[in-house]
Amino acid sequence: MTEIELLRPTIALLPSYVSALEAGWSPDNVRKEVAAREQLHAIALNAEAFVDGLDDPTASGGPIPLPDGSTIARLPSMVRWIWDGDVSGAIGFRWQAGTAELPPYVLGHIGFSVMPWKRGNGYARQALNLMLGEARLQGLSYVELTVDPENIASQRVIAACGGVLIERFKKTAAYGFAETLRYRIELAD
Repeated sequence: MTEIELLRPTIALLPSYVSALEAGWSPDNVRKEVAAREQLHAIALNAEAFVDGLDDPTASGGPIPLPDGSTIARLPSMVRWIWDGDVSGAIGFRWQAGTAELPPYVLGHIGFSVMPWKRGNGYARQALNLMLGEARLQGLSYVELTVDPENIASQRVIAACGGVLIERFKKTAAYGFAETLRYRIELAD
């Protein structure tokens, strides 16, 4: 199995990321193509600001768009690019300082997306395990992840990293009331 690294996004790595967006990949499993187009537009406007905005542990960036077009306040967050010699995907982590709880409009702490042509290599599992270390550094006792019921591959990744299914629920109106699964990974000290 190829070992991956999680790298902070940089201008030097951006061409590999842009190529993936242009090839149809999206780092956003909810907003998909819309998010990819928005990112390409933001990169074209100001690539440096785009890259800098992916690492926002103080939540200083602007509001976050939801699938229904509404916006919500940004939480502290970080995005790391999954690296195997090229950008192979992305994983994001968001949190609230001092608590593992999330506002109701935030579906989970961690989200990940591996480029379709890189799937099946264990990258998502490795990336999730590495990001769990960041969650521990923030003092979280657990993280939650949501996944669509038909996304068996992501469910397997989450379970392989210690995730336990805690509920099946309907997302809020902003997410179209779609049914989803919530997993929790307890973080031992």
